[in-house]
Order: sequence, then C-alpha cells, then structure tokens
Amino acid sequence: MIVGRPALIDTHCHLDAAEFDADRDAVAAAALAAGVNLMVIPAVERANFGAVAALCRKFSGCAPAFGIHPLFVDRASEPDLDALRQALRDYPAVAVGEIGLDFFVPGRDEARQTAFFAAQLRIARDFGLPVLLHLRRAIDTVLRELRRLPVAGGIAHAFNGSRVQAEEFIKLGFKLGFGGAMTHPRATRIRTLAAELPLSSIVLETDAPDIPPAWLNGARNAPGELPKIAETLAELRGITPAEVAAATSANARAVLPRLQART
Repeated sequence: MIVGRPALIDTHCHLDAAEFDADRDAVAAAALAAGVNLMVIPAVERANFGAVAALCRKFSGCAPAFGIHPLFVDRASEPDLDALRQALRDYPAVAVGEIGLDFFVPGRDEARQTAFFAAQLRIARDFGLPVLLHLRRAIDTVLRELRRLPVAGGIAHAFNGSRVQAEEFIKLGFKLGFGGAMTHPRATRIRTLAAELPLSSIVLETDAPDIPPAWLNGARNAPGELPKIAETLAELRGITPAEVAAATSANARAVLPRLQART
C-alpha cells in the first residue's frame, strides 16, 4: 500500500472468479499496492463456498460472504440452504451474500428467486448478519421483502435505482454500492445520485471482474481500479479522494461490523 494514501475497501469483488485463475496473486498484490487493503468476496452458490473460504484464508485482505445468487437458484435446493448455514457457522463471514433478485434475465422463475431470497433473509436474521443485495430490475420487490423480513442492514450492490428508492434503502439501514458504472459519462442518473446522496450512505465496489470502469473499454475489471473509481466519486462531489476513501471505508465498516476487526 502506498504510504500516506488512505486505505480503501472494495465491498464487492469476485476475486474467486475463473477470470482471475491465471494471475490471482498478482491481482491481489496490485490491489494492495494501490491502497485497497480490504476486499469483500461474495460467494454466489454452494459450489464456490469452499473456494471463497480458501481464498480468504490465503489473502488476509479478503473477507468472505456466503449466499446463493438469484441467477443460480434454478440449480439450488434445500440442502444448499443447509450448506449456507454451515458455512456461516464455520467461517468468519461478514455478510450473507450475494443474494437478492434479478428480473432482467428473461425466462427466470421469479417466484423461485423470491422464495430463495426470503429463505436467505431468514438465515441472515438467525445469524445477525447484514446482507449483500443483487437487485437488477427488481428493486421494489427487494424492498418489499426487506420490509417483510427486516435484517441487520447491508449493501444494495451496484445501485442504479431512483432517489426515492435510495432513500428507502437508507431508512432500512443499508448503504448503496457505487462502482464502475458511475465512471461512464452517459450514466447520468447514477452519477447524479453519487453526487447528491449523503456521503454517509455510499460505499465503493468494483464487482470485478464485471462492471468495468470507463477507462477499461469493456476489459476485465480488477480491485486495483478502485482508487480511480474513488477519484471519480471525489470529482462528482467536489471533495478530495482522501475524503472519499476515509468516508466510504468508515461506511463499509459501519454496515459490515465484522470488518472492524480487520486492518
């Protein structure tokens, strides 16, 4: 990590993904050198719980979350929920996630997604953990389920809703995740939200290897891009990158309390 640069937290990074198989160690080292001292690694299905746990044991700057992503529930079953409970008992997870709803992909079983989402909200409640939410084209339904099954807050990952929806998440104890999408000049709604929402409601993320920032031109995203993403947020808000780093890292630790024990 560069001396004198405030440390950043990437609250959503799939460093376990196959896209990093060839150079994962180098990617993690580059992120640390750039000032990203913590990365939250969310699992997406039972099959990668072990890989996420192993990665987080190997890299001290990585913290695990476990969940079943809505795009994977079509091949999930009740025993997978039991495996989720066991993973949360066995490993120091900071959240249940990535969970939620995805009504963007056509042909998906929305009722099955919602049932698995509700089941995982109940598990989060049982363990007293926050959640990492996937909510593509499903924000109002996600909010409905959260009101029905309140949890200990969490992060609305890759938030791209309205100001009213953002305020509803904030009322429920959530922070809003902003990342590469915010760096694209045409993403006017996201950029306006990033500029105008209370800074106390914002956390930073990459979603690497996905959602690449504008300067990558669609190439693989990586956690080492987070400092430049933070610079974009600083420009939009008219504050310094150091202020962004300090505030968003404090926000991440507040909403994911188990990060408090990590440097």
